[in-house]
Amino acid sequence: MAAEPLKIGFGMALTGPLAGTGRAALLATEMWAADQNARGGLLGRPIELVYYDDQSNGATVPGLYSKLLDVDKVELIVSGYATNMIAPLVPIAMQRGLVLMSLFGLAVNQQFHYDRYFQIVPSGDDPTHEFSRGYIEVASSMAPPPRTIALVGADAEFGRIALEGARDNAEKHGLKVVYNQRYPPATVDFAPVIRAIQAAEPEIVYVAAYPADTVGIIRAANEARLKARMFGGGMIGLQYAAVKQQLGPLLNGIVYWDVYVPAPTMNFPGIVDFLVRYQAKAAAAGADPLGFYTPPYAYARLQVLAQAIEAVKSLDQAAIAAYLHKTRFSTVVGDIAFGESGEPSDPRALFVQYRGIAGNDLEQFKRPGTQVILYPPAYKSGDFVYPYDAQR
Repeated sequence: MAAEPLKIGFGMALTGPLAGTGRAALLATEMWAADQNARGGLLGRPIELVYYDDQSNGATVPGLYSKLLDVDKVELIVSGYATNMIAPLVPIAMQRGLVLMSLFGLAVNQQFHYDRYFQIVPSGDDPTHEFSRGYIEVASSMAPPPRTIALVGADAEFGRIALEGARDNAEKHGLKVVYNQRYPPATVDFAPVIRAIQAAEPEIVYVAAYPADTVGIIRAANEARLKARMFGGGMIGLQYAAVKQQLGPLLNGIVYWDVYVPAPTMNFPGIVDFLVRYQAKAAAAGADPLGFYTPPYAYARLQVLAQAIEAVKSLDQAAIAAYLHKTRFSTVVGDIAFGESGEPSDPRALFVQYRGIAGNDLEQFKRPGTQVILYPPAYKSGDFVYPYDAQR
């Protein structure tokens, strides 16, 4: 008699502004399930994925996971993509005592302190500050050192956390904050925002924005001929193939947060094979054709979860969580170990500079040199070139 499937449930952004990332993460998750099933599944049971579209809207998350758990009877859950989708899920996981592997949540567990929460992006045990630490440290390497900074982001959970950390990091380095504002999430015209920043005359501009805002802000900065020695920050979207292709040369000079780019310093075991296989499937799946951003981490988090389950030989949530806390795991994004808060204990937030982008051909982004890692030092692949306004 065939074993009953082991159901893993999750929501994912398949429509709405985060859909490009969500579809890419879904494809990677399906690849992991296929690979795991080819090895015999988990605990001798075939993996079955059960998922629904969260519509890029955190308000859908509680109802969606209640359905997964109460109607579909999933035995394991993982999160959808992004802070705003993960935060509403943590209370559900806590109420039911479930291990929660999240995907790109910024400092979510700092408000919950849940010992069964784990986050896969390597931002260390202080993600609020790690998300901008490298940006400010790279800025401080300029000669002469900068004196002023502008901070801007969306008035939402992600923007609030990111700007809080950036402000602290700036003040630590003696930078005077001459502009610190959050714009409404529904903003579509960023020209007034850029004009206000320009009027403050900052040497550095740090932006915390989700994809549509990122594109709007970059276009507005270009049209206004923004003068700054450094421009970028926590600009989500610049990691996506569609945004890279859309903006093309407007990316030149921008320094931004990322997790993986094709550089010799990031040639982890298995990553090249994973990306080759992913890219061959991406077009048919309507997913990001490059797959550098969420896909490796979506795959890696399930590698980690599977290793823990196989080690404890059960689905006991307390045992799985305890094993996750004490073990180092091998994945396609390198080794991962978790700190007390469930964040990866080895900080590895990348700050990358776009250089030499010509036209809108995606192939150029597969070559080392167009996305130069400036920070952290262990993964550095080139030196910082500035000022921003001279490279635009």
